[in-house]
Amino acid sequence: MAIFSKKQPNLPRRRLQTSKLAERATETSLEDRYAFRRNRTITGSAASGVSSANESSAQLKSARVQAHELTSKRRNIGMTLLTVLLGCMVLFSLISQFTARAVVKTEDSSMKLNSSYEEIFQSYFMSRPIERLRFLTNTNQLNEFVQSKAPEVANVQISGAGGFGESIFTLTMREPIAGWSIHGQQQYVDTTGTAFTHNYFASPSVQIVDNSGIQVQAGQAVASNRFLGFVGRAVGLAKTLGYNVQQVIIPSGTTREVELRVEGVVYPIKLSVDRPAGEQTEDMTRVIKYLQTRSITPEYVDVRVAGKAFYK
Repeated sequence: MAIFSKKQPNLPRRRLQTSKLAERATETSLEDRYAFRRNRTITGSAASGVSSANESSAQLKSARVQAHELTSKRRNIGMTLLTVLLGCMVLFSLISQFTARAVVKTEDSSMKLNSSYEEIFQSYFMSRPIERLRFLTNTNQLNEFVQSKAPEVANVQISGAGGFGESIFTLTMREPIAGWSIHGQQQYVDTTGTAFTHNYFASPSVQIVDNSGIQVQAGQAVASNRFLGFVGRAVGLAKTLGYNVQQVIIPSGTTREVELRVEGVVYPIKLSVDRPAGEQTEDMTRVIKYLQTRSITPEYVDVRVAGKAFYK
């Protein structure tokens, strides 16, 4: 059997050593070539057509995975930008609703207001800072506060923004129907019976003198609507009949009757609030004509009783 076996050639020692050195050199070059594989796990595939497990977290990612990652990044960036944009819009809307300064004006542009009204609004918002946002402003409380400081204001309306951090407030001023002299102090009264001291309209022709002795301050109701309505009707009807009422006097100790001072007539005429004004003014004109025709000058004329007139 030995004749069929190949005899291994005996290499010289020098060539054997050279062969071993070459083998070692080859192993060293291979180690240097694939050194990146040390201490890591390579997953994935560089080929787009080859799928592998855990491909999305691989170091070698396919074009499909890279496209998915770019889409996810774009989506995250878009959501971030959208959130920032919405935040800016909300912040801008809050700033646009904020009242850092109150701009006060009236419905009539010819009225000139002083800075005291702006100070009233500032003091209100200092005590209620949350209401500096216009949509949180309580208009009822604002009206009550302003009217307590300035009784001549009938109503306050928020008219929107006047600029960056500014809000416009429009005031409706009370228009007097009569001047009201209370304890020597000149005040005015409107149709609601509210007394006030600052008048922005023409002075009323009717002057009411209060001798009833009732203590009244500005901003309080000095008379009921019924009383003021009676005075207004009596003055108006007397004017249509040719008599101008210059003064209305509330006698001492009562608020149920008034005395009218008529232009050209030296004596007062007493009227009752409980009796219709039309009947009493007609009785008043008939009595004045009767006394003038007979040249009688009484101390007063009383038409409070229906169908009768008294004079003294």
